[in-house]
This record gives sequence, C-alpha cells and structure tokens, in this order.
Amino acid sequence: MWQIWLIASGIFFICEIITVGFLVFWLGVGALIAMLVSFFTSNIIIQMSVFVISSGLLIFATRPLVNKISKKDVVPTNVYSLIGKKAVVTEDIDWVTGKGQIKFEGEIWSAKSKEQINIPAGSEVEIVSIEGVKAFVKPLKTNSNLKA
Repeated sequence: MWQIWLIASGIFFICEIITVGFLVFWLGVGALIAMLVSFFTSNIIIQMSVFVISSGLLIFATRPLVNKISKKDVVPTNVYSLIGKKAVVTEDIDWVTGKGQIKFEGEIWSAKSKEQINIPAGSEVEIVSIEGVKAFVKPLKTNSNLKA
C-alpha cells in the first residue's frame, strides 16, 4: 500500500508545481505521512485518517504564514494611480445631481463632489477616489464661487 501513497504524493507535488497555490503541497506531505503509517499498519481507514488529519492540520497551521509571505505590496495602477492628483473642472460639478466633468492629463472624466458643494468649471480639484468610471473630487482651494 505504501506504493500507492508514494504515487499519490508525487501526483500532488506535480499538481502543486502546476497550480502554485501552496495548498496541494500539503496534501503531498500528508500522503507521505500516510505512507510512513502504512509501514506499521495495513488498515486503510487508519491510513486515510492520518492522511486527512495531517493534511488538514498542515494546511490550517501554515495558511496564515503562507498568506503573509505571499502578500505583495499593492502598487497603484491604472485608474487608482489618479487618487491624490490634481485636475481641472471642465463642466460644473453639481453635488445634488452628481453631474460634472474634470480633465486630467488630457482625459475627460465624469466627476462628483465628495463634499456637499457645487464646484464651478475652471476650479482646481483633487481626485479623492474612483468608483467605476466616476471620479470623486474635492476642491483644492477655498473658492468664493463654491456653493453649497
């Protein structure tokens, strides 16, 4: 029976190489532990129990560590790199209707005021967040033209 556990372990390790999730690896280790148990007993229920319990414990015990190690710093890309940048209002932003537009680096974006104020065209704003295709902005300076 130990040969079956060895083959199962090899299959799990090959699957781990293909999937690279570091989950199937522990099934392979569990199969190796079950193989060791098979040298002492031919009872398949005991071997399967050892396989399931050891694999489960290894997965449960190492998952937080694996997640911590594999976690990479999120680098702002695409539209999320716009957050914190300055833009110019090209169409009045009305906070009630949620309509308005800004221009950022030559691109026109639909915009909505993050604060409960209207922002007139020509005002400089800061992009606070992006939700879908709409930029949420706040005015950069106190502008006498801003209306609540």
